Amino acid sequence: MTIGTPTAFCCTITPFDENSKLDEDAVSLLVGRLGEAGVGAFLGTSSPGEGFAMSLAETERFYGLAKEAMAGRAECRAMGVEPHNADETWELIQIAQSVGLDAMQLYSLDLSHGNQPRMNELEAFFRTNLERMTIPAVLSTHWLLGYMIPLDVMERLLNDYPHLIGINCSTPDMGYMKRVIDLCEGRADVFTGGPQHAMTNFAMGGQGFLCTEAILAPRLVGSVVKHYRSGDYKAMFEAFNNVLKITGVNIYPGGSVRFTKAAMRALGLSGSYLRPPYIPLDDATVEAIKAGLAKLPFMADEDLSGAKA
Repeated sequence: MTIGTPTAFCCTITPFDENSKLDEDAVSLLVGRLGEAGVGAFLGTSSPGEGFAMSLAETERFYGLAKEAMAGRAECRAMGVEPHNADETWELIQIAQSVGLDAMQLYSLDLSHGNQPRMNELEAFFRTNLERMTIPAVLSTHWLLGYMIPLDVMERLLNDYPHLIGINCSTPDMGYMKRVIDLCEGRADVFTGGPQHAMTNFAMGGQGFLCTEAILAPRLVGSVVKHYRSGDYKAMFEAFNNVLKITGVNIYPGGSVRFTKAAMRALGLSGSYLRPPYIPLDDATVEAIKAGLAKLPFMADEDLSGAKA
């Protein structure tokens, strides 16, 4: 993907079957629907991807199946999980490289118990993996870790590593996101985590957004970017509004994975089983989600026929 190209990425679930095994057919169906819609995939996420629950062997199989199913229609990137040290991420980088994924996200350090790295420690952590990885890299700066990557650290890394092609910037602080976009201009893409700030990201010069809604409605999510690229802003705003209507169906606390897999159950999509420690939402809640999605007429435009359980 050329830097500067407007894009939407889906933070995917990991499909499991009723026996808690990787559902390989569901992987192909999920990623195939994304590819058809022109939506890229970030794989093996913490949430909604249950990345911490997967073995390295399962991760390798998942990455390979997704890469094959995408068939070059959009990018398949590894997202990984929050690491305690550089070698934890390096294990995932090596898998991503071995199967030929298009890029690997580098999460910021999670030192647990509310501890935060000193900035020289954070920079050294990123450099350790940027020095030894051969595929393109994307940094994650995420407010839920309790800190953001300082701009001076980000600038030095951009200056020193031309294969650093993107920043996934998840924050409610639009001033920070604007400074990141200005810093990265022409050197790396900036994507906002979640669709809520997608329009703001585009308006400030960023390249797009990450979301989970594309698991349920890939054509809709893909259309937001297609309309933006064509300059049909009225259609873009309408599509974006509809994406947020899907977001609005999720009134249940506890992160994206429980709701998303419950919504998949409601739609009859395969691969909707959770792994422990997660416990699925109850049947009454699934029915409520089904009723909420049924009120969204644009969902009828999504092709679910080939992705049914």
